[in-house]
Parts: sequence; structure tokens; C-alpha cells
Amino acid sequence: MLVDALGLAAIGQGSQMTGVVAPRTEVRFRSGNGECDGWIFRPAASDDRALLPIVVLAHGLAGFKSLRLDTYAERFAQRGYLALAFDYRHFGASTGEPRELVDLARQLEDWRSAVAFARTIDGADPEKVILWGTSFSGGHVMVTAADDDRVAAVIAQCPFSDGLAAARSMPRRTALRLMRVAVKDQVAAMLGRPPVRMAIVGAPGEVAVMTSPDSLVGFRAIYDAVGLPFEIPRIPARFMFQVPGYRPGRRAVDVKSPLLTSLCERDEVTPAKKTEELARRAPRGEIKRYDVGHFDIYFGDMFEAVVADQIEFIERHVPIGTSAGR
Repeated sequence: MLVDALGLAAIGQGSQMTGVVAPRTEVRFRSGNGECDGWIFRPAASDDRALLPIVVLAHGLAGFKSLRLDTYAERFAQRGYLALAFDYRHFGASTGEPRELVDLARQLEDWRSAVAFARTIDGADPEKVILWGTSFSGGHVMVTAADDDRVAAVIAQCPFSDGLAAARSMPRRTALRLMRVAVKDQVAAMLGRPPVRMAIVGAPGEVAVMTSPDSLVGFRAIYDAVGLPFEIPRIPARFMFQVPGYRPGRRAVDVKSPLLTSLCERDEVTPAKKTEELARRAPRGEIKRYDVGHFDIYFGDMFEAVVADQIEFIERHVPIGTSAGR
């Protein structure tokens, strides 16, 4: 199913691609009351006289950087870009209790902290920071860029754009059952008790955040691809209270930098029709459509096509130059 999973093949011609990535470096940076864990990817060979653009990446709902985020970062580094992939607080190797807590305000704060940190990385051009987000973080990058005019470009892959539309697309019975669990978790939090959790993915009809026919198999496929044992992630259920009011796609109109939306036309997790409607409002927006579902975009030939389009986008809008001195 995977094609070139290590990302060692070249894509396209005529850029400053090295074809090889230097060993990644683990870093930690402060965010709010904790620390985010990250990996820095560098081209194996670059012009030391020039500052390089840097791509900042984070995963979707309940994801962490080991779930193929490094594969995207490596591809950008092969083309001569720096890349920083990071975990939100409460996830992966980052700090934060309770574990697997999804909190919108904290994740957006982590994005701001990651961008600020990226601008201080040795060799990075602070005026050429590119944001890359997928699924839930595809919405986060729109909000982050809308609030930061210095962002050079944005890639939103199969983005979560409208929580109200997503909630309405959920089976009514499932939504009501999830909200009951969310109430229990909110009460537990107020009383200082352990979280009441809910599953991220499940089969159609089960009580889970994502229950489209492809959700469970698609989520598991990402774990299988990187050789990690799969156990359905379970997050504190209070997250459900934040979903309907989070409509990050509405901020696309405020993104002044080039914005590429990689749209999955058969997406049953983040409604594609609403996403396209909002993405079209971006002043410098571009849309690439793919006839696949939400999880198909991470693998095989479709991954190759999508990442090639994303590389073409950043090379066109944020080319690697040699004029900036350290």
C-alpha cells in the first residue's frame, strides 16, 4: 500500500532538491504551561550563506508526529527546505496531563509557539515560515495564518473547516450519545476526577467521533504503515463541547498569504463541499481536488500526487533564495 514510505525518491525536476535528508534532530520548546516535542529536518547539503524557508507541521485529531508526519517533512527537506514537525501538548512526547486531551485554545497556542520557535532555528528565514496542517490541524493553520501576517504560505490538507457542518453530518443518535459522555467528563473535570473518555474512531453506528465507513480502517492503516501497534485512541469527551463552535474555515478570508487546500472530494469526515466553499474565500487561495476519501491521501500513489502538488506550491510561492545572509 505504501509507495516509497521513507521518502527517498525525488519528485519533479529543476529545484534545489538534495535527495537526501540529514538525520533529524529532536527539540523541545515552551508553550503555555508545558513543552512541545519536535523534530527538525534539514537538507543534507545546503548553502550555509543562505537562510532557508521552514515548513512547520502538526497532525490531526489525536495524531502525533510519528504517524507519517515525518514522511511529509522529509520530502520538504529533500527539496532544500527546513522542516519542524511537532506534537501538541498532551500528545506524543510532549508534556501535559491528562494525556490525549484535545483543547482548541491550547492547540492554537501550541501553533503560535511552534511558529515563534521556528523563526529562531539556526539557518531558518524568519520571514519564510510555511504552515502545513492536515485534517483537524488543517483548520488550525488557517486560524494561525489569519492572525499572523508574517506567515509566508499555508497548506491545509483535507482540513477540518466547519464544526457545525461536521456536527450536522453526524448521525443524530451518535451525536446525542457523545454529548451525554461529554457531560459526564465535564462533571468529572470539575470534581477533579479522571477523564471520561470516548473513542476517536469506530465502525458506523458505534459511539465514536469518526464513524464513516472508512474511518476505522483508515486510521488503523496509518498505524500499520509505521509499524506501531494499533489501539483506538480515546480522548477526554469534553472535546465535544468545542466542536460545533469551531469554524476555522471562516478565517480563510483573512489569510493574506498563499493558501493551498488539498481537498478530498469523497471526504465523509470533514465535509468537502463546505470546505471548498470556505477555501474559495481566501484572497490568494488555490484548491487541488483528489477523488479520494479522508484517509486515502496519506498513502501510495495518492500521497505521491498530493505531496508533489504541495512541493510545487511552496517552490512557486516561497522559493529557496541565496540573498539573505545570517
